[in-house]
Amino acid sequence: MIKLFFTQFLIFLIGIITSLAQVTAPSQYVNPFTGTDGHGHTYPGATLPFGMVQLSPATRLSGWDGCSGYHYTDSILYGFTHTALNGTGVSDYGDILLMPLMGEPVFSNHLYASTFKKMNEHAEAGYYRVLLDDFKIKAELTTTVRTGYHRYTFPETREANIIIDLKHRDQVTESWIEIINDREIRGMRRSSNWAKDMQVYFHMIFSKPFLRQGIFSDNELQEKLQKARGTNIKAFVGFETKANEPIEVKVGISFVSAEGAYRNIQEENPDWNFNTIREEAWKTWNKQLSRITIISDDENRLKTFYTALYHTYLQPNTAMDVDGKYRGIDKKIHQTSGHTHYTVFSLWDTYRTWHPLMTLLETERTGDFIKVFLNIYEQGGLLPVWELAANETFCMIGYHSVSVIADAWLKGIRNYDGEKALKAMQNSAMQDHFGLEAYRRHGHIPGDMEHESVSKTLEYAYDDWCIAQMAKDMGKDSIYRTYIQRAQFYQNIFDPSTGFMRPKINGRWNTSFDPTRVDWHFTEANSWQYSFYVPQDISGLINLHGGKENFAQKIDELFETTNPISGRDQKDITGMIGQYAHGNEPSHHMAYLYNYVNKPWKTQQRVRQIMDNLYSHQPDGLSGNEDCGQMSAWLVMSAMGFYPVTPGSNTYVFGTPWFPETTIHLENGNHFKITAENVSSRNFYIQSAELNGRPYPYSYLKHDSIITGGHLHFTMGSAPNKNWASEDPYVPVARITDEPIVPVPVITSSTQRFKKPVKVSIQTIHKNCEIYYTLDGSQPGKKSISYSKPFFIDKTQEVNAVAWDSSGGYSFPVKANFIKLDFDKNIEILTNYNSSYHAGGPEGLIDGIRGPVNWRLGGWQGYQDTDFEAIIDLGQIKSVQRIAAGFLQDTRSWILMPKKVEFWISEDAKHFKRIATVEHSIADKNMDIIIQDLGVNVETDTRYLKIIATNYGELPPWHPGAGSPAFIFIDEVMIE
Repeated sequence: MIKLFFTQFLIFLIGIITSLAQVTAPSQYVNPFTGTDGHGHTYPGATLPFGMVQLSPATRLSGWDGCSGYHYTDSILYGFTHTALNGTGVSDYGDILLMPLMGEPVFSNHLYASTFKKMNEHAEAGYYRVLLDDFKIKAELTTTVRTGYHRYTFPETREANIIIDLKHRDQVTESWIEIINDREIRGMRRSSNWAKDMQVYFHMIFSKPFLRQGIFSDNELQEKLQKARGTNIKAFVGFETKANEPIEVKVGISFVSAEGAYRNIQEENPDWNFNTIREEAWKTWNKQLSRITIISDDENRLKTFYTALYHTYLQPNTAMDVDGKYRGIDKKIHQTSGHTHYTVFSLWDTYRTWHPLMTLLETERTGDFIKVFLNIYEQGGLLPVWELAANETFCMIGYHSVSVIADAWLKGIRNYDGEKALKAMQNSAMQDHFGLEAYRRHGHIPGDMEHESVSKTLEYAYDDWCIAQMAKDMGKDSIYRTYIQRAQFYQNIFDPSTGFMRPKINGRWNTSFDPTRVDWHFTEANSWQYSFYVPQDISGLINLHGGKENFAQKIDELFETTNPISGRDQKDITGMIGQYAHGNEPSHHMAYLYNYVNKPWKTQQRVRQIMDNLYSHQPDGLSGNEDCGQMSAWLVMSAMGFYPVTPGSNTYVFGTPWFPETTIHLENGNHFKITAENVSSRNFYIQSAELNGRPYPYSYLKHDSIITGGHLHFTMGSAPNKNWASEDPYVPVARITDEPIVPVPVITSSTQRFKKPVKVSIQTIHKNCEIYYTLDGSQPGKKSISYSKPFFIDKTQEVNAVAWDSSGGYSFPVKANFIKLDFDKNIEILTNYNSSYHAGGPEGLIDGIRGPVNWRLGGWQGYQDTDFEAIIDLGQIKSVQRIAAGFLQDTRSWILMPKKVEFWISEDAKHFKRIATVEHSIADKNMDIIIQDLGVNVETDTRYLKIIATNYGELPPWHPGAGSPAFIFIDEVMIE
């Protein structure tokens, strides 16, 4: 009995030791299908860390959830492509498709497609396999950095064929193909989509000679043709196979030339050994993922973590050939000098967590990223915003290259020209596009001058702080002072009466404001999701809220509110906890803000909630777009127990560790270990901490403490320890103290357009400020009118105002235009406009102010899924010579011209007679933003005029929003 007891006890101990063993083969925990379901937009195909090739199945031809070319719910497969994007919100890539089949060669993707079953699909790090049901062909994929390796195992047949489709996916502007001999083919595909001019060259080699061949060009198959050029090029090669005979294809790609693609094969994949390449891919991933090693007994959590780490290494992608040649942003061919050239920089997403993670795990590569940025600056005149395949897409907002550079510089990564970098950073900040000119002139972006004004103001201010930090470190005092002032511009859009960042329209707060409302004043968000975005001056934001307790209550409300999202549909706002949206990047730092108000235990609870509930290793395991590794980088950093709230500050803020032991193996040879004693699903509150064996009472950690190596130990418990790291000396601080600014005043009135005199008042955000204003358009100052009480405006006039105090001097000026309406007509709108596009109400259609080309500024009325119908009352019978209305078309944004516009007249508003029907002349496929007045000359006397504009209806099949209802945008109604 005693012997049995000790035997069982020994087995128990061995089980514990085994289950808590350190992970030595992290690749086994990777699930490439994670994020392929829901809205993760990932792909399951084979690739290597930072690889040029992403060899992945193509199962979806279009649509938002098909951005990567694959969705987990699909059951039809069109082939295998050599490029794919990891979790973006816009489609691109999917180049050079191969598809094996049996029978007569066909060239429509719907004809050569095959069904497949999930049970016959397998993916792992560096390898993908699927059985094509329609042909009983097993397809296997693996890669080197620059080559894709296919193995297709056929049944016995005389009609084994492989289709090569250069037309697949986006719009082809140019392509060519050449059959070199009976085993080699090369060519080029040039396309326009998100990347407006992308060129991919290829060279492919087959493992056995093909017996048949043909090129499909100009919708005709020509079997003797060796070369072809055009925009609809496809080809096939044919074989005879024995049962279970594999045919292998090696495909090198290049952004430079077909010769470069061939050299990439010769250098990286010269032999015929699929299994060896697969094994090398597995080893490469094991080595890469071993940068972080974990000890844990939770296999599901290990899968979630290592899959997240895997996703962080899928981009940026190598974009140079083995000889160092690459295509620059200027479309010229360049030669690298000692670094790797990369592409795919989703900087609005990745500057927040992904790039700071790389400063820990990939210090040398981070320097290479910045060298790429500077090359792009030299070749194109601007640091990248969202670079893709040697194209600047200008997707999203800010100039966040400066964040990446400053964060690296201040963490000691300096293997690049710092002077050039600082010059390039300032160059980005001094452009006049995307509201920057208004930002510099007004100290914020007024909402009637640029769309997404609140988000842009906030993110520009953070980027300017980054420039200031780098300038300060380099001893550039004047540059520092300029940009530290700009870093405070966020104060000009903070409304203390609501506690929210709020758009300003015509010098006043936007009167239709609702913090839950998603509209064009914010970028993929609402005010809840941007009002906490001041990472550079969290102390200043706390002060604006009236202190730490008020700010803590505001964060509580963020997570606890039951008010739903309102306003326009925005697919990216997902992963909701209250109004916190983890599925989109602007929210990612918010759970960590409790540390700054002396309540670290609340951060611990929220971070653990997010990690446990919004991540898994299942196909739907991401709560939003992966966004080129950012979503996964958040988990990787948070699972280690800390997070970079303010990149560029060298400070990481504590959350709560996910594993009993985590070790970062640094490039400098040091190791930083994080242990969490007693950690479990219940024990996620930090009771105490030690750093290198000494008590550590702080809720933050400095970068130097990590890179010099060491041991951070947490003791965990099931209840919060409210005494640990909750006193002021121990909490993180992000504060701007130099060059304080005076926030701009607010000009308030009941309306901008008036018939009777309107009362105007002016307030300041800071107390004890003096206000000066002018009514003649001149710059206000102390010699102007001193404001003491509200006043009235009785004519069209411009009010300019400034605030002043002795510590900060003058604020930026703020301006409001008031327009007296000198007409006696009225308008009644009979259909409902979309609440996001109201143009200021019904009178906005007859106020004489035309809507701008940038319709997002709010000057247009929008009608979705309904016609427009309105009656204008002229007040009395009048002679009318012409009647017209202005309409806008922006097909990409679902706004199309009306099918027709009808004009009716009446003397009693009851009995109307149609006098004209007008149609437009603009093609619905015209992708330009176009304004056209649709009207007619008439000679008639009438009092009432009716206008009916017929909606386009459902968007057509070729449109990305196919089947959804179109908008009509109207402004202004003109009567002569």
